[in-house]
Amino acid sequence: MSARSWVPRLVVLDRDGVINVEREGDYVRSVEAFLPIEGAIEAIARLSRAGLPVYVATNQSGIGQGLYSEADLADIHGRLVDLVGNAGGSIEAILHCPHLRDAGCACRKPAPGMLLEIARRSGVPVESILFVGDAATDCDAAQRAGCRFALVLTGKGQGSQESVAGRTEVVCADLPGLAGIYAP
Repeated sequence: MSARSWVPRLVVLDRDGVINVEREGDYVRSVEAFLPIEGAIEAIARLSRAGLPVYVATNQSGIGQGLYSEADLADIHGRLVDLVGNAGGSIEAILHCPHLRDAGCACRKPAPGMLLEIARRSGVPVESILFVGDAATDCDAAQRAGCRFALVLTGKGQGSQESVAGRTEVVCADLPGLAGIYAP
């Protein structure tokens, strides 16, 4: 099935490497360190204006490591919501997993917990959700939840192509490319 023959009812975006520049070997710990990828904010607004509810699901183990706080993350996400709002769009909710990699929680991707919670909150069936990410763990989470997956080649995306081959709805250079398909 081609990307254009199936239309999602809801879009979920990973954050680091999809919306903002991922800090190599570090975390986005402050609003000042949050640098949107070129065109990403406008693409989110475009998806939203096209009638697609947009959510964000992001692993944030820096909280569990004590590198930054829930309040710091709330400030970063407040900035993201403001930027998208200023571009004429909206983000329905941002879910995050603060746990360490080995915590065994149900929310840290590749576990499907955040995606299942978004489906529950929104009332949209998982099979009608498109999860957009840049890593194999994002694709794994989408498959475990029953969502479709789109790979963007920003962030870790270039290096993830082989590991997600045959498991994607679509592969796009970036979020503006994805918006061009689902919000023409």
